This record gives sequence, C-alpha cells and structure tokens, in this order.
Amino acid sequence: MSGDCELDVSRETIDKLNAFSDLVQKWTAKINLISNASVHDVWNRHILDSAQLATFAPDRGHWVDLGSGGGFPAIIVAIIWQSTDRAGLMTMVESDQRKAVFLRTAVRELGLEATVHAKRIEDVPPLGADVLSARALADLPKLLSYSVRHLTPDGIAIFPKGVNWQKEHDAAQEQWSYTCTDVKSQTNSEAAILKIKDIVRV
Repeated sequence: MSGDCELDVSRETIDKLNAFSDLVQKWTAKINLISNASVHDVWNRHILDSAQLATFAPDRGHWVDLGSGGGFPAIIVAIIWQSTDRAGLMTMVESDQRKAVFLRTAVRELGLEATVHAKRIEDVPPLGADVLSARALADLPKLLSYSVRHLTPDGIAIFPKGVNWQKEHDAAQEQWSYTCTDVKSQTNSEAAILKIKDIVRV
C-alpha cells in the first residue's frame, strides 16, 4: 500500500515509485539493500524520506549521490525528475558491485536518465556536482571531505541526518568552515536535512 496521498506527483510517477519499491523488496531478499526491519515499509521509511530531498534540486543541474546503495535518494529523485521539466543529470557512486548491478537494473527497468560508478568514492575523479547527497553513509566531517572533492564551487550538499545531527554539526565545525541551513525532516520530527555550502577546511 503506497502513501501517494502524501506526494504531489502524477499517477505515472506513483506507479514508478511503487514499481521501484517492489524491485527493492525483491532484491533485498538476495542482497542487503535495506534493513529487514524496514523491508515491509519501504514507502514511509525510504521513499517519502528520499522524495523530500527532490525539492532541493536546481533546474537541470548535476546531482551526485554517494554510497547510493538501495537507490535512496538517487532513484527516487530521478523518478520524480522524469515527470517535470527540471530534469538534470543524476550520477550514483556505489562501491559494492552487487548493489551497483541493482542500481543499473533499476535505471534500465524504470527508463531513467542516470549513471552508476561502481567504484570507491575516493577513486572517482571529481564529478562537478551542483548537488551532492549521501544518506546514511558517514558522519558529517567525512561527508564534508567528499564534498570538497566532488562539488562545484557554488554547489550545495544535502545530507539527511538523524536525531544526533547537532552533535555531528558541532564536531564538523572543529575541522571545517561552511554555511549550514537545517531543515526539519518531514518524516521524522527529530531529524534534519542539512543544506551545506561554502565548504573550506580550517
């Protein structure tokens, strides 16, 4: 059962999101895409949580998602983009070869415009991202080190963080100077989405 009433998107987009949910559940039985605890609630735990990030996309920009794993948020954003005139370039970086195969399968079956790099983040040449995202990948100081490598000078990093986001923010400021706007998550009142730019190591 989908939560389509909570998303202002077309019926075709809802259908694709549901198709992707089915694909995730099918593949999770073979490889660890998402936790067993969330496999029967993909829509609320992963799709809606990822969909809110699509609002941060610039018009026709280059979005890079690091540690894409099960395709959250990258595949969700790409699906939502497909039904708008804001569609840009989506690039995913995933070092786990099995997960990279899954991502390529999802891109092909859903007819999306996206590229998958099956490499370690450190081994990928700078990608020139207008938007950089990472969901449940690393702590904020580590994410910022990835950001300076892969973001354009005017780019923004979008990092959804859980209940301890303020502690990570405080720790990161010991190593980095940056501008940060925290936006309350729509799916978890204690979580936040950090919108970060102007990143410089101190």
